[in-house]
Amino acid sequence: PSSLLRMITAFFSAIPTMVKFLKPGKVVIVLAGRYAGKKAVIIRNNDDGTKARPYGHALLAGIDRYPKKVTREMTRRQIITRSKIKPFVRTINYTHLMPTRYNLDLDFKTLPKDVGSKDPVRRKKCRRDVRHLLKTRYYTGKNRWFFSKLRF
Repeated sequence: PSSLLRMITAFFSAIPTMVKFLKPGKVVIVLAGRYAGKKAVIIRNNDDGTKARPYGHALLAGIDRYPKKVTREMTRRQIITRSKIKPFVRTINYTHLMPTRYNLDLDFKTLPKDVGSKDPVRRKKCRRDVRHLLKTRYYTGKNRWFFSKLRF
């Protein structure tokens, strides 16, 4: 019996564990809920779950309203109004996320630790900080694919 137990233990220890690929910075597409079809970036992930959320979940920062198309003949004021971004910050179950092959190297370290807070004042401040991060990235012209609406 003990040799059989050793054999079974050796067999299961030889099976490779799954690679954790849902890490901060990974771009995902939200599949369900209010933000379905929107692109987002993982700020913080939790593979094992917590007491309040006993499933794998991630804190996301995404774009609720994408910037509109801008052309050369538009005035400065038109360009500013069409370049506005409305972000969202939400904790979402892993089953409702589709990972992409892309990563976005945004500096989320500047965000406060209580990003996914229940307090509405803190949530609003966090959304404002995320908007600033996304806006600066959009104006630099990097990662243009992230700021375009998904067409499907």
